[in-house]
Amino acid sequence: MMDAIQQIIGWMPALIQSTGTTLALSVLSVAAALVFSVFLALGKISRNAVISGVCRAYIFFFRGTPLLMQLFFIYYTLPQLVPALNIQSRFFAAWLAFTLNVAAYLAEIIRAAIESIDKGQMEASRALGLTRSQAMRLVIIPQSYRRMIPPICNEFVMVLKDTSLVSIIALTDLTYQTKIIASNKASALVYIPAMIIYLIITGAFTFIFNRLEKRLSIYE
Repeated sequence: MMDAIQQIIGWMPALIQSTGTTLALSVLSVAAALVFSVFLALGKISRNAVISGVCRAYIFFFRGTPLLMQLFFIYYTLPQLVPALNIQSRFFAAWLAFTLNVAAYLAEIIRAAIESIDKGQMEASRALGLTRSQAMRLVIIPQSYRRMIPPICNEFVMVLKDTSLVSIIALTDLTYQTKIIASNKASALVYIPAMIIYLIITGAFTFIFNRLEKRLSIYE
């Protein structure tokens, strides 16, 4: 038992270091996806048939295909199709795949939040002389914030766990580092601290997001 504990303690520095990659990938992907998703959501509900159609097709594709396949496509397939787009950085390839994928899901969250606002709000805004875009920017979207934040927070936690997929392209995140240690040391014990780290991270973010949701509910 003591030997196992000593082994786990010895593995912790490498696991903690790789956790930084997991966190960075999660935060940067969701941040970029959030910006992109706003345009996707507004595009989908746009009255312009072309813009709406393009956004709908994008969302359908990235929600309808596995994230793992998208990751493979960006890192392995795309360079074969277009050599000039050969992505050398594993982190960038993973970030791009996650950003494009998550944006599709966040776009649906934002769209649903916007459409949940009573249509009378738009009619009242137009009656006051605001254009459709002004009403959307100044009246509708601000009211939808409280409704979209909880599911966006849940999506972040999902992304945090899904980053384990990047081990397939040998990006040294927490999962890949765990596999390396397990292989080199011929011990499966390393999966214990790895799972604990994941639990701590997701638990911490879940706690923060729950507190945020409760604070927002005060203003409902």
